[in-house]
Amino acid sequence: MAKTKQDILLESGTNELEVILFNIGSNVFGINVLKVREIIHAQEVNPIPRSHPHIEGVIRLREEVLPVIHLSGVLGLEDSPNPLNDRFIITELNKQRLAFRVHEVERIHRISWEQIEKPDDLSAGEQAYAIGIISIEDDISILLDFEKVVVEINPTSGVHVDDIKQLGVRERSEKQLVVAEDSPILRRLLVDTLSEAGYDRVTVFENGKEAWSYLDKLASNEGSSPTEHVQLIVTDIEMPQMDGHHLTARIKENDRLKDIPVVIFSSLITQDLQTRGEKLGASAQITKPEIIELVQTIDAHIL
Repeated sequence: MAKTKQDILLESGTNELEVILFNIGSNVFGINVLKVREIIHAQEVNPIPRSHPHIEGVIRLREEVLPVIHLSGVLGLEDSPNPLNDRFIITELNKQRLAFRVHEVERIHRISWEQIEKPDDLSAGEQAYAIGIISIEDDISILLDFEKVVVEINPTSGVHVDDIKQLGVRERSEKQLVVAEDSPILRRLLVDTLSEAGYDRVTVFENGKEAWSYLDKLASNEGSSPTEHVQLIVTDIEMPQMDGHHLTARIKENDRLKDIPVVIFSSLITQDLQTRGEKLGASAQITKPEIIELVQTIDAHIL
């Protein structure tokens, strides 16, 4: 019997994803299928006076009113020659539903995260919108950081260090954390925020593969217990080379690492993915940017 999408979502340890490739002008980009609710033909947009320059306005989709983001404007690319032939990609990110205008949509590709290379510092840096570089049949496309686009348009939807002040005075903790997060800006924000919360001993990695290499070395050292060096792991889901679900699966399959709590901190906490995370053994799953909930969850597991 053929596997359903639900079955695929619940498979553990595959380190795979499905991406939708789309075009803006001559440029090809990708988005994780799990972020996409549907794709529709472009329709008339109702402008909102004095809104952000990259917000075209709003549309009504059944019973919802959704903002429309002019993605070519965000990326500094040419506008569509035929706007009426455009498509709207309807996404759900950080508990928000949004419509992104793109020019054309290609087919879905199922690939491994190992096929997605981390952009180098020269081509990316902190200001770029690339999560990774996708290679499919000798063609190159860019996996876009849609969360970064949204946070730049609406900064209140991101992580803020000052939010921790709501928790009151925090004592310094000697507990040691590992964080796997591919976004340079969010890595820095997480380190600053966790430090504000009292957690100064944070080891940070750019993707699940680098985090696993570190954890695997700890587990291979018979001279000490890995739990002496790591008391809790925080991981994103979407990361090049190895995603957070595959990282969680490897941790929980290892007898010397399986007792370390793993907290998934991601914009992709849908009902299906919540179920998958539970099956993989995640201790908790928190939707970005709920940083206070993240800190309280860390407190509950290791203080």
